[in-house]
Amino acid sequence: MFTPSGGSIVITQRFEDKSLEIQQALLPLRCVRFIREDFKIEDAKEVISEAYKSESQIKTLILGAKSFTIPAQNALLKILEEPPHHIAFILLAPNKSTFLPTVRSRLSLTQERSEKQYAPITLSLRTLDLSSMFTWVKEHEKLKKHEAKELIENLFHHAAHAETLALTTTQIEGFDKAFRLIELNARVQSVLVMILMNFLKEVKRAR
Repeated sequence: MFTPSGGSIVITQRFEDKSLEIQQALLPLRCVRFIREDFKIEDAKEVISEAYKSESQIKTLILGAKSFTIPAQNALLKILEEPPHHIAFILLAPNKSTFLPTVRSRLSLTQERSEKQYAPITLSLRTLDLSSMFTWVKEHEKLKKHEAKELIENLFHHAAHAETLALTTTQIEGFDKAFRLIELNARVQSVLVMILMNFLKEVKRAR
């Protein structure tokens, strides 16, 4: 049963059906559905416009798509963090890596299908040093774009869950920026170094 409070991400392959199920579960409260193949900046603007329409009761905006472009996610960031009065958001997507880390950090997450299995990361972020950092980066410098994005997703999960680190805003934004850079065909080696330098600084600070 869904409750219309705050915001959440639901991982599902059934965007249309799931959005209708949620809408039915929330009756008599109002829902507005934005189901797309690819969620683009113009869709984000439409959502923002709808969110700022005055409501006397809670209204839930349901956004579902196979992919959400980076400009669309950036446009939604502020309103997801500070939604207008009586507005709640539910985002539907096929996997967590659809969303930037900064978007995921603002919303709770539930997974309809089986929990994704993450490949183990053979690197300790808690005790990171330059030698281990560059050795690990060297091992992964020739990854293709989709492999690099998967590795970054695994590294984010490793940091937050396997090592249970309290990620700083800078570290979260580093993952966010990494996804953007990989999408723009930046060198994998440079992107991984950028992410890890934020952890290296924290390790040095703690000593």
